[in-house]
Amino acid sequence: MSALAITAGFADPVIEAQAHFHALMNALARPGSVQPFPAALDAPAPLTPEIAAVALTLADHEATLWLDETLAASKAVVDYLRFHTGARLVANPSEAAFALVADVAAMPTLASFAQGTDEYPDRSTTIVVAVETLAAGGDLELTGPGIEDRTRFDLSPRPAGLAVQLAANRAKFPRGVDLVFVGARQVAALPRTTLVSEV
Repeated sequence: MSALAITAGFADPVIEAQAHFHALMNALARPGSVQPFPAALDAPAPLTPEIAAVALTLADHEATLWLDETLAASKAVVDYLRFHTGARLVANPSEAAFALVADVAAMPTLASFAQGTDEYPDRSTTIVVAVETLAAGGDLELTGPGIEDRTRFDLSPRPAGLAVQLAANRAKFPRGVDLVFVGARQVAALPRTTLVSEV
């Protein structure tokens, strides 16, 4: 693998990683809020610039990274992520610290990913999912930490049975996965502490 053949990552890795990390933390601290996410990366398709930005911000050589079938089938994507993050790619989602999903329709169930333990809840998967739209409003009602009273949230497309899966995920607390959704220069999150219902 030649470095010359790999698409460039962040132009200024420190500054850009900090900016993206700040946006991700805001999204996790305020579940269902849609945050700006610049993600000005020239990532190889089907890896979106937004998924790439999350991976380059969070994953490093100590992390395990799972790619969905769409992403794993692209040598350019695999080479890009290995080169820029140093993360070890795993075939089993239950072994992943981070999971990248480009094809929502083929996404495994939330229970398929690492759930952590009561003693080490941080040993769970953060799942990053690319969607077409993120918006306030919609039929997902959210309550819990970081939300004043309640709020509504919408995303499209969404994983099958998302609300039911999220209820089961929340019931495992402190275990369970955290979800980060990215759209066109936007990011939103549903951490495991969030109660989600369809209305």
